Amino acid sequence: MTQIQPPQAMSAPQEHSPPGLRTSSEAAGKPSMGRLVGVDLARALAVFGMYIVHIGPVLSSTHGVGTWVRYLADGHSSVLFATLAGFSLMLIAGRREPKTGLAGRQAKVRIAIRAVVLLALGSVLAMEYGGVIILGFYGVYFLLALPLLRLSAKALAITAAGLALVTPQLAFFLNSLLSESVQQTIDAYDPLKKISEVGVLDLLLTGFYPTITWMSFVVAGMALARLDLSAVSVQRRLAALGAALAAGAYGLSLLLAGKDALRSTAEGGKSSSGFEKASSFDVGSFEAPQRAASELLSAGPHSGTTFDIIGSVGVAILVIVGATVLMDRLPRLRRLAKPVIAVGTMSLTAYVGHFLAQSMLGVSAGESTQTSWIPVLTFILGAIVFAAVWSRFFRRGPLEALLNAVTKPAKYVR
Repeated sequence: MTQIQPPQAMSAPQEHSPPGLRTSSEAAGKPSMGRLVGVDLARALAVFGMYIVHIGPVLSSTHGVGTWVRYLADGHSSVLFATLAGFSLMLIAGRREPKTGLAGRQAKVRIAIRAVVLLALGSVLAMEYGGVIILGFYGVYFLLALPLLRLSAKALAITAAGLALVTPQLAFFLNSLLSESVQQTIDAYDPLKKISEVGVLDLLLTGFYPTITWMSFVVAGMALARLDLSAVSVQRRLAALGAALAAGAYGLSLLLAGKDALRSTAEGGKSSSGFEKASSFDVGSFEAPQRAASELLSAGPHSGTTFDIIGSVGVAILVIVGATVLMDRLPRLRRLAKPVIAVGTMSLTAYVGHFLAQSMLGVSAGESTQTSWIPVLTFILGAIVFAAVWSRFFRRGPLEALLNAVTKPAKYVR
């Protein structure tokens, strides 16, 4: 899992922005930087979407607009989060042009340090909240993205497309070979599994956000960062691309797999987070049952199929471009949205904070009996108020500041 803060100087180095969990909007009040404020807004929407999935009512208990909001949040919010993570990596490594030489080496070290910190933080949180925590997966994504930092937008887009076409089938094949005895043998030697119940195998293949298929989203976000999102022609092409990807993937899936092709996991009485306990988070990794090959034609949230990946990337592109256009073209709306955008600037804090707040306040999560929107709306309002107040006095959110401080030793790399 960005910054709305009060307007700040554009000279603030972009590589200081914590990757994947905030973007740099140091000039949030300047129209020329509306494209980055748009990314901040998109990140806030991703945070709110994850709140809805974790705290909100299950899909079966919603009606009308609430049904659409709940369905779109399921799966798509975490995908948007991962796509924006890829975007933020390029803010560190050089957005339009990759950094080279000393600057490039220091940027890679910054990313590597962040990856290790997020992996460690994710493992600690997973001890309490289980495989729903995405931060450990982020750490793996960032490490695997290091060799791709200097690729062009075209090369990154081709890479993302290739991953989307190949990795779901590869994951299906590997999972079919992964017997219970083999998995137990691997887990027996895995220190992460012993500590948090989310081990290396979960992070790479069997978890709720498996790296093998989710790298497509990160690489797609990296490709978007290479583009000039402020250019009208780019905005139009991306909007057309996003719509084509979403309509094509979901439409073809419906045609091939039938009316249940887009069925959400929330329809089965539990959220896509894999929550099953009555008053706590599901501890452990998300372990899906063995699937039939025909399920590779579906496109439901978290199905991990080619259709799901392509359609979800299309939705993410539409959200990012839409937020960018709104912030770029409507300065009055941008001013009104500042408290919301502030959440996007400190999304790591907002993400971790909502888990901690749920535990402290005893708010149930993911219950099949949850029917009220009041808890999740309360959390969203609380995040907005906290972020708005904090951003008036500090440049970064609490956890963003700590993450930035931890990476400062990278400046000594030569």
